[in-house]
Amino acid sequence: MNHKELVAGIATKANLSKAETERMLDAVVSVLSDELIDGKTVGFQSFGAFEVRKKEERLSVHPSTQIRTLIPPKLVVNFKQSNILKEKLKENSRND
Repeated sequence: MNHKELVAGIATKANLSKAETERMLDAVVSVLSDELIDGKTVGFQSFGAFEVRKKEERLSVHPSTQIRTLIPPKLVVNFKQSNILKEKLKENSRND
């Protein structure tokens, strides 16, 4: 699903115009991004939580040349699904 499809889906379910929905979605993404940049966890009770984690520096070896490269530490966003979402996915996989 891309941005356009997400806007259309939300607009249909919320009975809003696509323009209103796009502005709302852009605002939500902006707020979520700001919170994650500040190092905070963003959670939705029935969906899951996004949090920022630090990946430590590590040594990488190129498989064909065997050249070693030091990969610096970086921040990454991690998602942990809620138990509600986990159960919904489990039920859906049984139905397939």
